[in-house]
Amino acid sequence: MTTYNKIRPIKPEDIFALKTVIDANELFPPDMLDDMTADYFQNESNNEFWFTCEDDKPIAVAYCAPEKMTEGTWNLYLIAVHPDYQGKGCGTAMVHYIEQVLAEKGERLLLVETSGLEGFAATRSFYKKCGYEEEGRIREFYAAGEDKIVFRKSLTDEK
Repeated sequence: MTTYNKIRPIKPEDIFALKTVIDANELFPPDMLDDMTADYFQNESNNEFWFTCEDDKPIAVAYCAPEKMTEGTWNLYLIAVHPDYQGKGCGTAMVHYIEQVLAEKGERLLLVETSGLEGFAATRSFYKKCGYEEEGRIREFYAAGEDKIVFRKSLTDEK
């Protein structure tokens, strides 16, 4: 297992490589990344986080933001590791890094959602291995027959 300690906020020059990560995982059209990161790069008071993990180049991307109208609740909206690097600890390192950054800011909870389809079983297993508990399921959320599953992890010592 490789140790990844080169996790850092993304920079504009990372976008091309991050689009490659998005495309390789078939998450959404890669060009959407330009709009998704625009406010992050243009607004210094933006309180969202975009991180990458690099191995000579960016090989992963993660995005989290506070949940509106809550105190200390955050959502991990995106995490993706290039398939060539999956299973080597990069995703786990990024999740733990994000948890640490948020905990140090005094945040309370981190939520993550994913699909209930069989094709997402490995994703659900990943979150469980990272210490997340299934908190809820919304049936047929994404489409007929495709549930939304929400995982939760406390960022404080209290349970």
